[in-house]
Amino acid sequence: MCGRYVISSSPEALRRLFGYGEQPNFPPRFNVAPTQPVPVVIRDNGARHFRLMRWGFMPAWVKDPRGFALVINARAETVLDKPSFRNAIRRRRCLVPADGYYEWQAASARKRPFFIHRRDGAPFAFAGLTETWAGPNGEEVDTVAIITAAARADMAVLHDRVPVTIDPADFERWLDGDALSAAAAMGLLIAPQDGAFVWHEVSTSVNRVANDRADLITPLPAPAPAAERVAAQGSLF
Repeated sequence: MCGRYVISSSPEALRRLFGYGEQPNFPPRFNVAPTQPVPVVIRDNGARHFRLMRWGFMPAWVKDPRGFALVINARAETVLDKPSFRNAIRRRRCLVPADGYYEWQAASARKRPFFIHRRDGAPFAFAGLTETWAGPNGEEVDTVAIITAAARADMAVLHDRVPVTIDPADFERWLDGDALSAAAAMGLLIAPQDGAFVWHEVSTSVNRVANDRADLITPLPAPAPAAERVAAQGSLF
């Protein structure tokens, strides 16, 4: 799954990668969380555009958002079948720029956060779906969800789900609903290849949404070998 992520590349670097015409200026974010506005790349009138959307998908048919559970991820296996996503996968596919994301491993007594990023350190794109929700008073909210898939063997040690990433060579195909049908787009909804992403453990400071600073992605010091710990304890007496 994907519940927190990082956008640390410069606005100009992301503009070059994604090829949108706008020139937004935004600060690096190291703890992007659901319900916050996030950068999204869409295709409209034959060109790519930068937009800010609320992370938390809201289908157009929802009457009262207070009674609808927050949807931040969409499962690749069911996007063609679920009423919430059936129209979005056909006509409203998007890219969500990122430099990495966090995952919490629950294999021990406490959940341990890890920062996951491309092996080459480059920014990348999550596959996303958008929807504009219109309220009873005429208000409109653009919303987005990130698509996930079953993890391959290497990343399954952290979690059984991973966000789907779209290769730059496939950006245009993914975004263009006229050129690539929803059924064909399903072929792009696969987990990253083994070895494409690497990770390291980080501080539990990332658990708090209010924390948003560069040191959140700093690797935790590796624990000392058992022999060294015993020697250090012995030196205290």
